[in-house]
Amino acid sequence: MTASHPSAAPGPGAAAAGAAGRTRRRRPARAWLGALPLLVFAGLCFGLPAGALLYGAITRTDPASGATELTAEHLQRSLQGPYLTSLAGSVQLSALTAAIATVVGVLIAQAVVTSRRAALRGAVLTASGVLANFGGVPLAFAFIATLGISGVVTQLGNLDALGWNLYSFTGLTVIYLYFLIPLMVIVVVPALDGLRPQWREAARNNGATAWQFWRYVGLPVLAPSLLGGFVLLFGSAFAAHATAAALVGGSVPLVTLKIADALSGNVLVGQENVALALSLDMIVIAGLVMAVYLPLQRRSSRWLH
Repeated sequence: MTASHPSAAPGPGAAAAGAAGRTRRRRPARAWLGALPLLVFAGLCFGLPAGALLYGAITRTDPASGATELTAEHLQRSLQGPYLTSLAGSVQLSALTAAIATVVGVLIAQAVVTSRRAALRGAVLTASGVLANFGGVPLAFAFIATLGISGVVTQLGNLDALGWNLYSFTGLTVIYLYFLIPLMVIVVVPALDGLRPQWREAARNNGATAWQFWRYVGLPVLAPSLLGGFVLLFGSAFAAHATAAALVGGSVPLVTLKIADALSGNVLVGQENVALALSLDMIVIAGLVMAVYLPLQRRSSRWLH
């Protein structure tokens, strides 16, 4: 009669494989646990306001009965008449200032990156950091004292005779460029630093001119970063309120000013839901702009890292 043998115990290799499998299973849970505070913060600071905004934009409350019902009336009104004009004005102003600031900011950043003087780079970046955060009512007051009707530069240069008007679309464009150009410099300098010198040397060794290098190498690699900077500048100009409110009031149609008027009842009483609908329109426009940027960013991120 053959004696039965107990099953063999697992070897060291099997035990190690099992431990590795358990470690891999625990890693996702630990990663989610580490990101939990950020997710909670984002949910409270962004999710709840966005949900309340959406709810107010698509609902209507009967003042007599207090009943709440779904409606598209507020969204329709936000895309009609003066509201649509203000939305188009904000998009036009933001796109124009962002485009100009992108071009000028890249030229300044390129001059800083190629400069051999570290003091110049430090001075420009420091000044850009200060100017990019200088806005609101103080910025409006500074321009009124400088380029307003009785401003110092206006009087010295006799700008009134040339048709200059600070309290106009052109004036707002100049003011927005004051803080958008430094912001673009800060954003694009790291991307320009990411262009490897070997690429330029290889292009030069193959007989390429400076224009050909930027046309076929530099600009394609930098395109997502430049577009990302444009998106950032567009969003900053699109959401700006205090400077425009202090400078032009309602003479220039901007969506942020219309939202403030609707919330405060300066034009018509009971337009709070229309203001929420206008805010939702702003979120949709910003989302469309980001949808263009993100695929390009993923496509070229491997070249700069």
